[in-house]
Parts: sequence; C-alpha cells; structure tokens
Amino acid sequence: MFIGHFGLGFGAKRAAPAVSLGTLFVACQFADLLWPTLVLLGYERVEVVTGATVMTPLNFISYPYSHSLLALCAWGALFGIGYLVIRRARIPAAVTIAALVVSHWVLDYVTHRPDMPLTLNGPARLGLGLWNSPVGTLVAEGAVFGIGLVLYLRETTARDRIGVYGFWSLVAFLVVVYLASTFGPPPPTAAAVAWSAQAMWLIVLWGYWVDKHRVAKG
Repeated sequence: MFIGHFGLGFGAKRAAPAVSLGTLFVACQFADLLWPTLVLLGYERVEVVTGATVMTPLNFISYPYSHSLLALCAWGALFGIGYLVIRRARIPAAVTIAALVVSHWVLDYVTHRPDMPLTLNGPARLGLGLWNSPVGTLVAEGAVFGIGLVLYLRETTARDRIGVYGFWSLVAFLVVVYLASTFGPPPPTAAAVAWSAQAMWLIVLWGYWVDKHRVAKG
C-alpha cells in the first residue's frame, strides 16, 4: 500500500480542514516514515526476496516498533495529543491525526500477507494478502486514492498557480512513483530500500508547500 495511504491523507482534509496536508501526510505515513530509519539502525529487518508476494519482493521479517497495531495506537495517541497541545488545535483535528496513524495498520493488513504484528513481541501476524492479486491491489489503491483526491478538491480551492500546478504535479509524482515501484525491477538490497524510502519526507514537504497555496472552500 502506497498511494492508498496518501489517499486517506488527502481525504482527511474534509474531517480536519485546518490541518495542513503535510501534517496529514506525516500521520497517514508515520509507520513508513519511521520504518526505514529503524531498518538502517538495525532495530527492524526486511529482506528482498523475489516472489515474496506478486506485487512486491519485500519480505518484512520484523517491524514491531513501526508497524505493530499496539505501537501505531501509541504513536497515534502521542501524535494527536502533541498536535492538540502544541498547536492548540480542536479535539476533532487531533482525533483525525491519531486515527490516520492507526489507519496505516488497517490498510497494510488488507494488502500484506500475514506479517503485520499486533504487539511488540507477540507471535501473532495478520494480513489478507491482497498483494497477491495485482488487479485487486491496483483497483483498491486506485479507488482509495481517487476518493481521497475528490474529497480534498471538494474541501479546498487553489489561491494561485502553485495551488493548481503544484497540487497536480504532486498527484502525478505519486502515481509515477507507485507505478515505477510496482512494475519496475526489484531493489538490489534491503539497505537500498530503506535509503530510498527516506525520500518520502520530500513528499511531506511537498504537501506542506502545496497546502499553503490552497484555501478551504467557504
């Protein structure tokens, strides 16, 4: 799951119009923003195994601190409370942010094979394995992404050209990266995966930049 997570980030603007798109991106992709650093530091493990699933060669061996349901509930609570206190935001905005953090586990549960941990140390691993169906994966991710874009566009309008072209270039970039990672060659090493995943922070910054050039309708 990649653009599906961003789809929820876009769509969450309807529930929390005062929250920047960049912050919503951090929330919906918190797990994947934290994960590569933990892999590089040796706290979590992934392997590149051709055929691990039809859609991805990544074999997620251990990632309890970034992707377990327990950890994401805790991270979501901390993120939501921190935003509430630091930004003096309204409770619905904080709840939306917390829910987005936890939503990452839910979407990954649908797409991953049974490798999604429930706790930090427990043996339980869950996953419905949608990644073994290319058509099902593309349809599901495309639908979530598309619905999220529609909700975002209904909630905001561009205040200048950057709000138009910056937004659509962001959308195009996300789609291109998704298709390239889906149909391109497998990454050479796990370290290469982790380092390339750090580039997702640029998408977060892009979200902040675009959102500054859009305003809420009404």
